[in-house]
Amino acid sequence: MFLNMKLLSHHTLNGFGGMGEGMAMQLAKDGRRVLWLAHESAPKNFTAVDVTDPRAPKVIVQTDLPHAQMRSNSLEVAGDLMAVAYQVTKFGMQPAGFELFDISVPERPRSISFFDASGPHSRGCHQLWFVDGSTVHMACADPELKPRNPKDDQVYRIVDVSNPAKPQAAGRWHLAGTMDGDDAPPPARLAPRFDAGFRAHNTNVYPERPDRCYLGYLDGGIMVLDISERSRPKLVSRWCNSPPYNGFAHTVLPLFDRGLMVVSDESVKDNAEDWPKLVWLLDARDERHLVSIATLPMPPVDAFRSRGGRFGAHNLHENPPVPGAWKSDKIVLGTFFNGGVRAYDIADPYAPREIAYFVPPAPEGSSVGAVQINDVFIDDRGVVFTVDRHAGGLYALEMNV
Repeated sequence: MFLNMKLLSHHTLNGFGGMGEGMAMQLAKDGRRVLWLAHESAPKNFTAVDVTDPRAPKVIVQTDLPHAQMRSNSLEVAGDLMAVAYQVTKFGMQPAGFELFDISVPERPRSISFFDASGPHSRGCHQLWFVDGSTVHMACADPELKPRNPKDDQVYRIVDVSNPAKPQAAGRWHLAGTMDGDDAPPPARLAPRFDAGFRAHNTNVYPERPDRCYLGYLDGGIMVLDISERSRPKLVSRWCNSPPYNGFAHTVLPLFDRGLMVVSDESVKDNAEDWPKLVWLLDARDERHLVSIATLPMPPVDAFRSRGGRFGAHNLHENPPVPGAWKSDKIVLGTFFNGGVRAYDIADPYAPREIAYFVPPAPEGSSVGAVQINDVFIDDRGVVFTVDRHAGGLYALEMNV
């Protein structure tokens, strides 16, 4: 199924096509475009693909994780540095945190340092944001904190990597009431079947507002944080739609020139059992008073509910402020699991409209019998790269809008 998107190529990544939420472009010194991809689960850590010709992608390196009880769901590239998140399956396991690599020779990534976040109440780092070459913002446990509920283990952390060989913790923030010792009472939880926890997810910081973090906080909604004093982040505002919705606020994409925010939920249950999981448009002209004004139009849930796996919103192309990335404040692209990758025109934010989509057939070896499009990155040529969560690997698309 497709509309205004055409498949340029499909690569199953040497049979290891289960991909996570990390997609980052490196403009290598020799002129190549290298797309770095994080894997959703073991055994692979990350894969680099030469996409200079998007019609003929080539795997140039693929690495293994230290053991099977961990994953590297997220990565980011800044110049010739790459940060890779490590999350383990059980509290107390190692390695948990993130690793910095020198990727100046893409075929030979070289480890520079490791930031350890392991501890008795830690699963490490789930997601990170690293675009300026000097600071890692991440959703990660802090060994100094003990969550009152183990589902609330990830907080927002800031790490100074201006000396890449010696990462230094610089600040942290968590929702009041979620940690032992907090003065505030614990937050009211969602119904047990939807209770995913109050913890940080995407931690976006942009050069237009380096003093702000735009934070997805799962069942806690989304937050705008003042990080002008990195050692003491402060809450500016919070927007939460759950209840009555079913939690898992994932990504906050600010569109500064338009006074808007794009906010995605994440579908986390098969067969749309947690429907609706949507992408929301917020009026953010006053950052202290965020107002929902629209949601992106979705295809009828009954058309996808029974196709296998998840259906609903997940990741967005986040307009990463790095060389080689496409940026737009009028067109939003997102991933919708078995609903594929979809593009929307939000020139009129009160009446967004769908303008393109691509839904691949079920990839061979899919454990759910359907595609599960997980993440999307668009480069500055307009090439849309998207990945499958379980088996399909990498798809390169041409968008005609």
